[in-house]
Amino acid sequence: MAGFLAGLPTWVLSVAYLVAAVLFIHGLREMTHPRTAARGNQISAAGMVLAVGVTVLWFEILSPWLLLAALLVGSAIGAWLAMRVALTEMPQLVGLFNGFGGGASALVAGAELVDRVGGGGPLPPEVTGAAAVAGIVGAVTFWGSLVAAGKLQDVLGDPIRYTGEHAVKAIVLAVAILAGGYLVVQPGVLGPAPLAGWVPAYWFLVVAASLLGVLLVAPIGGADMPVVIALLNAYSGLAAATTGFVLDNSVLIIAGTLVGASGMILTVVMCRSMNRSLANVLVGGFGETATAGAAAEDVYEGRVKSTSPEEVEMLLDAARRVVIVPGYGMAVGQAQHAVAELAELLAANGVEVEFGIHPVAGRMPGHMNVLLADADVPYEWMKELDEVNPSFPRTDVVIVTGANDVVNPSAETDPSSPIAGMPVLEVWEADTVIVNKRSLSPGYAGIPNPLFARDNTYMLFGDARESMQALVAEYKANR
Repeated sequence: MAGFLAGLPTWVLSVAYLVAAVLFIHGLREMTHPRTAARGNQISAAGMVLAVGVTVLWFEILSPWLLLAALLVGSAIGAWLAMRVALTEMPQLVGLFNGFGGGASALVAGAELVDRVGGGGPLPPEVTGAAAVAGIVGAVTFWGSLVAAGKLQDVLGDPIRYTGEHAVKAIVLAVAILAGGYLVVQPGVLGPAPLAGWVPAYWFLVVAASLLGVLLVAPIGGADMPVVIALLNAYSGLAAATTGFVLDNSVLIIAGTLVGASGMILTVVMCRSMNRSLANVLVGGFGETATAGAAAEDVYEGRVKSTSPEEVEMLLDAARRVVIVPGYGMAVGQAQHAVAELAELLAANGVEVEFGIHPVAGRMPGHMNVLLADADVPYEWMKELDEVNPSFPRTDVVIVTGANDVVNPSAETDPSSPIAGMPVLEVWEADTVIVNKRSLSPGYAGIPNPLFARDNTYMLFGDARESMQALVAEYKANR
């Protein structure tokens, strides 16, 4: 059907898609640095608005007024989420966004098959093949993301493990692939036969892939959620790109490829940060040891020393260099503003201050960076693991607030530990370590942390925000 822009030369559509693709690429480049990330997000959003608007108007998929109404409704929902969702819940929201992208790809690919079958003409194998991939990956992404978001929100509990789980997943995957193969190889006849073959086969494929998505993520523990979120992001991009082949839409292919490639790169980075292979993340999980409780008694008994904000203030008063290591406990306690205020006070008093950030601290890649940026911590103070680790031996005080597994020396000293080989922040090399936690409870890995019992470590027990606010008040009172 002729659209509102159909009277223009066809090259106009191609140019619009090219401009949108350039905006996507430039926006992605800007998002590689915290200082320009917001601008990059806006540039990419502008590219998406251009791509969607031109597509809808060119092909008259919707009337201009209906398109405007849809944009207003979507913008209202987005604005509500931006104000309603706390930064600590951002990983869940990102997971849902990944899922919606995958689900949309599966539905659009299926709708295109229905439309082509109803319009007559054979369906070429490249179309049905791309639709099969979009359906499998999109459905896996949607349902896997729902499970991941449920785990992050604590709606779903511990990892679900059972005998023969890998065989079950292999069977379900094989069923989905066989349905996709049937979709591709069956004869391209016209009339009622495609409706009895192609379309039901596609939706059967989607159902099998949906079950696979649940089965893949259900056994994975919370410690691996940063990797899972990154991987599902890559899946959503792959689903979008293959849907672009179904629709013969170049801008969707480009956008999906960018998302898929960046998500896969991030997944590899996360796996390396945990010294684990992607297969190990998908198959296993942290914390599956029944001796964690007994081991904790052996590690901590009689060795843990507690401290107070007054004593910590005296240590800080004599310090010349302080490194703060944030973790998910800081996020849960919403202590980032108190931590930022403490850092500012220290810097104003001539103390060298840095933040040591582990790549998988929190529940999403970059989670700690976002929280600290929200509290106006200078980007220059945020140091990655490889950059900050060599500086710990010349650090007077390290304040660990809410972190656990990422500062666990067992990763380097205990070959039998579930986190053995995982790169960690070597905070114990500093003169004094202050660990702020509610209790001695283990982190996601479910194992004790020998750091808490070291001679140079003192435990500041309590809620992260209350403890940091008390430390700020004490530091101000002595200035």
